[in-house]
Amino acid sequence: MNFLGLNAIFHDPAAALVVDGEVVAAAEEERFSRRKHGKRPVPFSAWELPEQAAAWCLKQAGLRPEDLDAVAYSYDPALVRPGQQGLDERWEDLRTTYAHRAPAFLATALPGLDPAQVRYVPHHVAHAASAGLAAPYRNSAVLVCDGRGEAVSHLAGRYLDGELDILATQELPHSLGLMYEEVTEHLGFLRSSDEYKVMAMASYGEPRFLGELRELIHTTGDGGFRVEPINWGGYAKALGRGEEWSADHADLAASVQKRLEEVLLDLARWLHERTGERYLTMAGGVALNCVANTRLLAEGPFEEIWVQPAAGDAGTALGGALHLAQAAGEPAAPMPGADLGRGWTDEELASWLEVARVPYERPADLAAAVAAELAADRIVAWFQGRSEYGPRALGRRSLLAHPGRAANTERLNDVKGREQFRPIAPMVLAERAGEIFERGPVPSPYMLFVHDVRPEWRERIPAVVHVDGTARIQTVDRADDPLMARTLEEFEARTGIPVVVNTSLNTAGRPMVDDPRDALECFGSAPVDLLVLGPYLIRRGQVFAS
Repeated sequence: MNFLGLNAIFHDPAAALVVDGEVVAAAEEERFSRRKHGKRPVPFSAWELPEQAAAWCLKQAGLRPEDLDAVAYSYDPALVRPGQQGLDERWEDLRTTYAHRAPAFLATALPGLDPAQVRYVPHHVAHAASAGLAAPYRNSAVLVCDGRGEAVSHLAGRYLDGELDILATQELPHSLGLMYEEVTEHLGFLRSSDEYKVMAMASYGEPRFLGELRELIHTTGDGGFRVEPINWGGYAKALGRGEEWSADHADLAASVQKRLEEVLLDLARWLHERTGERYLTMAGGVALNCVANTRLLAEGPFEEIWVQPAAGDAGTALGGALHLAQAAGEPAAPMPGADLGRGWTDEELASWLEVARVPYERPADLAAAVAAELAADRIVAWFQGRSEYGPRALGRRSLLAHPGRAANTERLNDVKGREQFRPIAPMVLAERAGEIFERGPVPSPYMLFVHDVRPEWRERIPAVVHVDGTARIQTVDRADDPLMARTLEEFEARTGIPVVVNTSLNTAGRPMVDDPRDALECFGSAPVDLLVLGPYLIRRGQVFAS
């Protein structure tokens, strides 16, 4: 059976396709439209659908809209409670109206689709399915935490043989995700977009406001929590976009981050007491907070934690499709990886280069050639295989660099146009990770946890060590990515360092590179030394030779 899942109501519109219980394709609309996050999460944009992502998913599987058994829409307007606190009181009815009309909109976007095939899947159930049904466990506790869904901001439950048992939810206006969005905006960043910048800034501060925040943000002992109104200006003045931040701002970020971690720990302990499960699966935008995830694993009661790599709203497209498949009697297979997006053959990539009239070469040993350039301290734009689903670059659409040069942190942030306080991440073979990093889980293929860098390695790989001595690592499995594994080995043979810098292939405010045109445009506009496009290597000096 064929199930298409769609996320459209807030931000990060996306589509995912599940065929006979297997995840076949998943992609975010931003990778096609080139609009970061696809759209802003306002009621006026609720009608916008991931049309290009959905059409591509069907094309990838050779299906037509009429071949679909059902379409999951990851929001149920029947659950919205008019006038409830925490909603956009002036315009929420507009969002709800658009959701009610989504089946007709979808039939227009996907000609041949019967509107009766559209099924509403509650937002947090879709999040839960993206974790509990996609994880490598048959049974698990599941924790969902984000800004908001229809009327709640949190779900706690368990999956037993594919069936979800909801144990607790938290009604709006209380929301950890919205609270974190508020402080994001107060610190001069874009809410529903830049929350990870607050997490990075937190490492520069001290949690000196933690005691006061504990009074305002607290659990209730029944699987829920309360977030009282907070006067952020009482801790630090509001910042405008691009204004310089001070110690007060860093301390506020540190205090909010610590309180978030403490509340999540309380919620996880409550959930474990009621389920006794060994494994916890997580989704929702808050689950992208890798610092909190690491503390949950280190101090919480669960043996293992698996976080959906597309934990934000994009992942509800996948969760919705998996939920419908499970309900139809087709148990979901574990998610095969995050590389679920578009890919091109070597011949297609060569055609792109020929049309662009770009000089290129095809090294006999690509891994060795790239490792030599990295060892010479050159920045490499890396484009391989199918693109990633979710916000992390995982060796498919990445910028690579030498981690042993401390200046490369600033250099890469300049290349990308980012704030200099933001860290860059290391990539390492899974079997070598324990030599260099500690505390966090290994393997860690999705960059969703932080690890302490062992003291003896901090001076050897300074570019990837954050101010607090941690790194958000990605481990590489040689069976899943033999080319990257060989590149890491070749780099170590030249430098003695088994780690390479890996950050996303994009510049500030733009989505990650997805297709070959994006890669060529990024290469042309950013000071990157080489572009590796499949088996082909393009040198900046040759492309821009005078």
